[in-house]
Amino acid sequence: MKNILGLLIGAVVAILGLILLLAWGNEFLLVLKGVVPVLLIAGGIIGIIAGLSEYKDLVKSGGKR
Repeated sequence: MKNILGLLIGAVVAILGLILLLAWGNEFLLVLKGVVPVLLIAGGIIGIIAGLSEYKDLVKSGGKR
């Protein structure tokens, strides 16, 4: 019974989301235009930090992987 209830709730939420996306399409795109660059910057910073950490480990181990 839990699986069916979860499926029904998921379907209702997905349909509601689709309706709201169609109704608020312009506002959604405006928010998306503001959020995507920030996420790309954050992802780039995380990538740089991960690369530097890997480079430091490589130098520390004498160039051996």
